[in-house]
Amino acid sequence: MPSSSDGSARGGPVRAVVTGLGVVCAIGRNQAEFLGALREGRSGTSRITAYDPSWFNTQVGAEVRDLSFDPYLPVNEQRLLDRQSLLAIAAAAEAVADSGFDTTGEEDRCGVVMGTGMGPSVAHSEALAEVAVNHRKPRPTTIPKCMYNAPSGHLSMLYQCQGPSSMAVAACASSAVALAQALQMIRAGVADAFLTGGTESFPSYALMAAWDALPVMSKRNDAPETASRPFDQERDGFVMGEGAAVLVLESEAHARARGARIYGELAGVGLSSDAAHITRPQQRGPELALAKALADAGLNATDVDYINAHGTATPINDVVESRAIEAVFGPHAAKLMVSSTKSAHGHTIGAAGAIEAAATLLGLHHGFVPPTINFTAPDPECHLDYVPNQAREAPIRVGLSNSFAFGGHNVVLVLRRYDG
Repeated sequence: MPSSSDGSARGGPVRAVVTGLGVVCAIGRNQAEFLGALREGRSGTSRITAYDPSWFNTQVGAEVRDLSFDPYLPVNEQRLLDRQSLLAIAAAAEAVADSGFDTTGEEDRCGVVMGTGMGPSVAHSEALAEVAVNHRKPRPTTIPKCMYNAPSGHLSMLYQCQGPSSMAVAACASSAVALAQALQMIRAGVADAFLTGGTESFPSYALMAAWDALPVMSKRNDAPETASRPFDQERDGFVMGEGAAVLVLESEAHARARGARIYGELAGVGLSSDAAHITRPQQRGPELALAKALADAGLNATDVDYINAHGTATPINDVVESRAIEAVFGPHAAKLMVSSTKSAHGHTIGAAGAIEAAATLLGLHHGFVPPTINFTAPDPECHLDYVPNQAREAPIRVGLSNSFAFGGHNVVLVLRRYDG
């Protein structure tokens, strides 16, 4: 097939398009379930089942339930992988099948870039317990299981991607960074296609205890399904989630040459750093990322129809993000549709950017805007249209996906409907 380094199918700068989507999260074990839940405004939050959460202030989470990994790997091989790798493998299998992605004959032109925030926390905790509690050396397979880059390594082997393979770690922005890196390498002609996205398993008991020590998660334990309430005046923090999303991202020339179905274009990206505080969000950083994303995509503020917000439901983040949007978009901000799908699938940390990019692409492709569920009491400090509680049928040409992370990492992805 022709190399994307020769330019797009119509000449000019290289464009990158999404030809496959695989999603696993609390509201869907595959793309179809995920799409249905977004349309219906269904919550995936319940009382935590991975372990007894009664010791924690926060006892609710958005876990992936009833998912078997048997279709993807033999049971004896599954034991050698942490759950974060297994989730990535499940999402990638769907994305590859959805796209018809095949590296045969061009293995060195296909790569993998994935993101994770907390890594294989269960494997780390198990290894620590072996040494500290049981006074035994861990199994020889522990290091391969504990590596943060294990998901990208496994995917490269499964699909014979011999091009660049790496893992991005930038807290809640990790998988958005991964998508940005894949886009930049396609534009530079380094490769023609990538499996890219993010994965995050539910935190180990010890790591959840550490999260519980921070005042950032919802304590609405008596009503789990309504715990995540982005932009609502009564919000009290986010709901921890887990999941994975993998996108097949290709140069336009590569996708058109093989006759691939195209969901949309990853048209631009904006990256910035707050450079101010390790956990407290700032307004200037998101403003820079939003402005840079528009410039990179060659768009005006008025070209944007929808923003999938970072929308964590923490008291500070939602106000800061709303103000940043207003500052960048000016009068057009009042016309934007803005929603946080974290209200449904929880905050999946390192997988959040990819899952939310998938939600945005499905909205573009099917002509609807996912809602912000559990929105009952508008916050007087948040002034935008947050698409409350019900999905909205609307033709979207351009959608943004925001990811603003601990560490001050900010990424905005520009997703555009593809008209050929």
